[in-house]
Amino acid sequence: MTLLRKNNPLITGTIILTVTGFVSRFIGFFYRIFLSRLFGAEGMGIYQLISPVLALSFSLTVAGMQTAISKYVASETTSKDYRSSAMHLFTGFVLSMTVSFLCTLGIYSYADEIALHFLLEERTAPLLRIIAISIPMATVHSCINGYFYGIRKTTIPALCQLSEQIIRVGSVYAIYYFCLQRNMTPTISFAVIGLVIGESASMIVSLIAVQIHFARAVPANYGPLLKTSLLSYAEVTRQLLTLAVPLSLNRVIINFLQSLEAIFIPNRLMHYGYDNAAALSLYGVLTGMSLPLILFPSAITNSICVLLLPIVSEADAASNTATIKKAVHKSIRYGFLLGIVFTLFFLFSGKFLGNLLYQSPLSGSFIITLSFLCPLMYIASTLNSILNGLGQTGLTFIYSMISLLVRLGFVFFGIPLWGIQGYLWGLLVSQAVQTFLCMYAVRKYR
Repeated sequence: MTLLRKNNPLITGTIILTVTGFVSRFIGFFYRIFLSRLFGAEGMGIYQLISPVLALSFSLTVAGMQTAISKYVASETTSKDYRSSAMHLFTGFVLSMTVSFLCTLGIYSYADEIALHFLLEERTAPLLRIIAISIPMATVHSCINGYFYGIRKTTIPALCQLSEQIIRVGSVYAIYYFCLQRNMTPTISFAVIGLVIGESASMIVSLIAVQIHFARAVPANYGPLLKTSLLSYAEVTRQLLTLAVPLSLNRVIINFLQSLEAIFIPNRLMHYGYDNAAALSLYGVLTGMSLPLILFPSAITNSICVLLLPIVSEADAASNTATIKKAVHKSIRYGFLLGIVFTLFFLFSGKFLGNLLYQSPLSGSFIITLSFLCPLMYIASTLNSILNGLGQTGLTFIYSMISLLVRLGFVFFGIPLWGIQGYLWGLLVSQAVQTFLCMYAVRKYR
């Protein structure tokens, strides 16, 4: 099966996820514009500060388990072993939900301490208590999405993503107009409440979808899917944890370093000479306005990455070097071409887009500088997925660590010297380092 064939699951799945990703991000753009005008750059900065906690909770509770479930149910498409698939999904779900409830309890109980000592901004405490409620919901639909990714039915994860975004944005608009009618002042907490409502919608969609899937796919005389021995569940648990624990630990370490990066950008900007409000505003413009626009086209490469992993895994297991080489060649070639196109687009339209979308000339200036990230990001993301498919998760972890450490170096030493420009240079240098390391790692397939 070639990567170019029209009925190839990579092509079909990529189209579904890409279209959904673009629609979701398109909605998200108007949402961010709305938030930035409603709460200002400082409010956006405070809102963005809770992202590290969400990322850490996701990597701790379900990130590794989602990949593990996806890997172990992938054979269902040919073997039709629904019992094994259901066992892996159910076991992974129970394990992840146990951790997610503990995580929710910890964040809710220690929100003040996390806000003050970890995020270095006490105004994030009430936001943390709200997002803690969303963690179990995100765990549910992430596990189920892992199952559907494994059997290459990308429509369900796409539908979950779209429903989450639409309900989140719609609920925040509804809350906003409710406040206007009653002369109440909206706060950034409403945006976080919308996040929880969106996650609950995605969870409900995924639960309905998986129930319908098993009802339709499993033959009537197949018997109870989960009726099996405790010994079998013990083996499934061992399999899942063997893969999920190292992946989760890697993600936790990476996200912890990313959290330090996000938290200390405003802190180091204060060392450069800004006051707290100005530092948060600058951070809000960069991470809440400019970076999301630069990352918008990555909906294409993100979709490819999700589906490349199982395809490369199968090719590697079958010693199908030709398929792996083809994947590497196309990832580099099309990643570079796509990157150049968007670099030129952002380079020449950055100022215009910053003023049009956010009424912020500073945002436009950031977009122009960050435009050079595009080719590097697209190549690195697809090659990372190929390396993971080849079982080289240790390498991708090391490369991500090196890239993050470079960025942290610019955060701690570059920002106090050159201000926010020092961080922008750090982003470019670190992404270049990671891209060239990935290209070196797949050199034998080029």
